[in-house]
Amino acid sequence: MTKKLELYINGKFIQSETKDWLEVLDPSTQEVLCEVPLATKKEINLAVESAKEAFLEWRDTPPPERSRVMMRYQDLLKKNQEEIAKILSKENGKTLEDAKGDVWRGIEVVEQAANITPLLMGETVENVAREIDSYSYIQSLGVCAGITPFNFPAMIPLWMFPMAIACGNTFILKPSEQDPMTANKLAELFLEAGAPKNVLQIIHGGKSQVDELLKHPDIKAISFVGSVSVGQYIYKTGTEHLKRVQSFAGAKNHMVVMPDANKAKTIDNLVGSSIGAAGQRCMAISVAVFVGSSKEWIEDLKREMEMVKPGPWDSEESGFGPLISPQAKDRVIRLIEKGKEEAKCLIDGSRCEVEGFPNGNWIGTTLFTNVKTDSEIYKTEIFGPVLLCIEVETLEEAIELINANPYGNGTSIFTASGKAARKYRHEIEVGQVGINVPIPVPMPFFSFTGWKQSFYGDLHAYGKQAVRFYTETKTVTERWFEDDEKSSKNLTINLE
Repeated sequence: MTKKLELYINGKFIQSETKDWLEVLDPSTQEVLCEVPLATKKEINLAVESAKEAFLEWRDTPPPERSRVMMRYQDLLKKNQEEIAKILSKENGKTLEDAKGDVWRGIEVVEQAANITPLLMGETVENVAREIDSYSYIQSLGVCAGITPFNFPAMIPLWMFPMAIACGNTFILKPSEQDPMTANKLAELFLEAGAPKNVLQIIHGGKSQVDELLKHPDIKAISFVGSVSVGQYIYKTGTEHLKRVQSFAGAKNHMVVMPDANKAKTIDNLVGSSIGAAGQRCMAISVAVFVGSSKEWIEDLKREMEMVKPGPWDSEESGFGPLISPQAKDRVIRLIEKGKEEAKCLIDGSRCEVEGFPNGNWIGTTLFTNVKTDSEIYKTEIFGPVLLCIEVETLEEAIELINANPYGNGTSIFTASGKAARKYRHEIEVGQVGINVPIPVPMPFFSFTGWKQSFYGDLHAYGKQAVRFYTETKTVTERWFEDDEKSSKNLTINLE
């Protein structure tokens, strides 16, 4: 009999009373791993009520005590990293090493949550008027909710609930229905770490369950990561119901390749950042912009990409895993076929087969050249192991091309020129910028900051500021705020 996944409400894993269940499939075999419930309205209300009741006591718990819960939690996550990664790999399809990285980036956020106390300090000013003093306090919001995607089933939930709970809030997590088992394991360890039983709740389901959370009057804030269309819907619906919403959406990330870059390192980074996790990352590089004579490297890139093969999660020979579902595979194949009409296909991975796994959602590495910016494959986030190549003559042309793109999650430039790097980071209209770093995801003590249609929400409310942070290591990280975009930008530079 197929295992039925449980909800996590009021500190207990309980069997849902719903009559509606979805199968969770192994992406490599289509084997049914479990069935996930579509939670009832009654169960959602019970979870919210439990979280609301817990908030009244949890908000008064001293921040150092909350931090100690997070310290114990990160310790348990480290001890159980491989077990969590194996669960994640089975239901998501990622290779084991990729899954371990997914868990580790989440652990880093929990470590930041353990250091939350200094960030909760307010401000005071004496004599703002004669014999009148002013004080500001940072206070908890209440019940918050997170809606997370399939592609990072450990990292993204750990982006959300540890930070919210460390700040004195309580939390409802609605993980992806395509790989929900990882979330239940995270909750199990959180309870083991000594967290109060009802500060975290897990509700499983689909759109109907999300709508209940978006409209529930007792939920004060919503965090979301996913596609552009869903992100827009989450932001619009949540704010219409007077909630704070931060909604991270899709991307079309570009890497600019300058002729003076280190050829071997650039190609190696381009391959890994475009096809890692089967390209199912909002920070994946999906467009390579070759400047001037660097276009001569495309044949070398082709040879390197052809060497990387997909396979099952537990094989050391697997370069990456399958796509999450047959529907995702069909969508990527449709876009590849469309791309053949619009550009030149140097590598076609649409008919990929993996020996011993005939039913897997396999897409092999795919490479297009002569791509035009008005083509469907350029305008659409493909979300597969597909890389597009565009050729331009100058850095100015590359910047103009990227700034015209409606998305602004991440971008990078590979160059040996400090002048080119400075010009690029200053003029590019993208939130996260890497200099000789392919995927410039910031550390947890910085904000994740997409621009344009890659993000909707509170971060766009920043006013004009100028703040820079540096580290004296091989990596320099810089962050600043600009008045025209009213958004933060992160810059990561590899000095090697």
